[in-house]
Amino acid sequence: MDEFLNFLRYEKRFSPHTVISYQTDLMQFASYVQKEYELDEPAHATHPLIRDWVVNLMGQDLDPRTVNRKVACLRSYYKFLLRIHRIEANPMLRIKAPKMVKKLPEFVPEESLNRLLNSFEFEATYAGARDQLVLEMLYGTGIRLSELLGITAADVDAAARTVRVTGKGNKQRLVPLNPSLWLVLDKYSAASAAEFGPVPASSPLLRTDKGEPLYEKLVYRTVKKYLSQVSTSAAHQHPHALRHAFATHLLGKGADLNAIKELLGHASLAATQVYTHLSVDRMKSVFEQAHPRA
Repeated sequence: MDEFLNFLRYEKRFSPHTVISYQTDLMQFASYVQKEYELDEPAHATHPLIRDWVVNLMGQDLDPRTVNRKVACLRSYYKFLLRIHRIEANPMLRIKAPKMVKKLPEFVPEESLNRLLNSFEFEATYAGARDQLVLEMLYGTGIRLSELLGITAADVDAAARTVRVTGKGNKQRLVPLNPSLWLVLDKYSAASAAEFGPVPASSPLLRTDKGEPLYEKLVYRTVKKYLSQVSTSAAHQHPHALRHAFATHLLGKGADLNAIKELLGHASLAATQVYTHLSVDRMKSVFEQAHPRA
């Protein structure tokens, strides 16, 4: 189990939150097979035993997304065991996850974000410059929280005005920095240099007030602090809502779906197509409000 978690952590580069979730799921599964079947090693679980666990989970009235995540965890776990030759056959091949209704992503309205980013007076301190950059980076590039924290000083290309982002599966991509974002980045760099001196190329771009690497909880608090001023919805007050806003607003302005896919770092177009539904919903809303026969 430890080998698998290290594989997720260092090779697949899953976020710490995801690794902890998978660890919890595996421990729950291990506890179940030990209690119900006296099986001390979950790697030796068979198809009927795993199916029994999934049925048991579904009988607990859990959210289908939670059950799906646990099934996905086991899929990854047994694929890993097969890869390192710990098992000879994958017991997950005929395991089906419960169907779930696709939930459209929550995003912050364009008008609200413009009001915040264009009019809000951030403190004239290092922390103020950093907070502004966090918001501008998440919305201006659409990157994930884990990708934001992974950016180093060397990843920023001043000549090309791009940032190199390391995403899921250790895959890298270049994301352009728009002019307004570049100005905020320049302001932050000056504040950082004044506060901590020159930044080594390999050091994280974003840091705490004490000069340590920025961490997830601080970003969550930062985003909530500012977005709560323009939206009362809790669903809008987290970093991923800015990623959703980035994609939705680009699509609403006519951006090509394939281009949005590359910018987001999605492995397939299917993951990006959810934003087309949001765009259609918005068009329907405009139609119903504006057309005299609606």
